[in-house]
Amino acid sequence: MLTTETKSVILRAKQIYAERLQSKLETSHMNRFVSIEPESGEHFLGDTFDEAVRLARQKFPTRLSHTIRVGHGPAFHIGVLQS
Repeated sequence: MLTTETKSVILRAKQIYAERLQSKLETSHMNRFVSIEPESGEHFLGDTFDEAVRLARQKFPTRLSHTIRVGHGPAFHIGVLQS
């Protein structure tokens, strides 16, 4: 279960992506990963999920970030799909 803080980070990061980053990143960085630290608004691009998260944690080791795959919905689906 997600905490209220985590839900807030996700919502704010998605808003930053939609309003500031999506059009720019989707023209030149499709399929890469972007970690967004919503308190600062900074973002970190990586070729892999791990790389983007690592870059965000290097700069903000105590803050939560949210990672999105550029040009896609969720970066990962966890669970079982039912038909």
